[in-house]
Amino acid sequence: MPAIPVRPTPGRRPVPGADIAPAAALIGDSARAAMLTALLDDRALAAGELAELAGVSPATASEHLTRLLGGGLVTVTSQGRHRYYRLAGPEVAAAIEALSHLSPPAPARSLRQSRQAAALAQARTCYDHLAGQAGVALLDALLAGGVLARKDPAVLEVTAAGEATLAAFGVNAAPLRHSRRRFAGACLDWTERRPHLNGALGAAITARLLELGWIERGARRRAVRVTPAGQEGLATTFGWAWPVSPAPAPR
Repeated sequence: MPAIPVRPTPGRRPVPGADIAPAAALIGDSARAAMLTALLDDRALAAGELAELAGVSPATASEHLTRLLGGGLVTVTSQGRHRYYRLAGPEVAAAIEALSHLSPPAPARSLRQSRQAAALAQARTCYDHLAGQAGVALLDALLAGGVLARKDPAVLEVTAAGEATLAAFGVNAAPLRHSRRRFAGACLDWTERRPHLNGALGAAITARLLELGWIERGARRRAVRVTPAGQEGLATTFGWAWPVSPAPAPR
């Protein structure tokens, strides 16, 4: 299949009349959509893994990945005989997440799928930041505790007191403001229909949570688990209160 040239530029603002058809055509195929969704947890996957997840043959997967690569939606790294793919950047993840709000939820056809859906709703990564009930609760705590303040409904800023709180937690907010991506924003969560924290700050906080062992990745794609240490640490540091029990460790 010929590649469709759609190369998003990091930090570029949408322009009126932008031609969205090529990108929509790339994402609109069910196999490619499955591959892109599988890459939403910001971990690289081999072509064979993506073929299995999309339910297509390795040869067909290779054709789809060539189109996604040519369109600038994924990047590839070669290690020996294997090629590992990941999303090209947070703007691609944001587009896929936004489309989730326009799409009906996929029906659970087994108990296993039902449990996976419940785990994703509780706590997951949305590319590189925390989402689901846990992500929404975290943003609620950061706003209620005065760590963050709203500049407008979708843009957030760290307060003077919040700078100190984040520094004690292990996140220096100052250099994040000079990142090529948005500093801090409120991203509508597709399962909770309420915002969670995204942007460079959301990514840095999530990376720190993983580093501390306050959240841990599960065996299932995108699902994470808030650990007992995380429950205590988040409550002490940010006043975080999650109204449901954390999901059991994925098997």
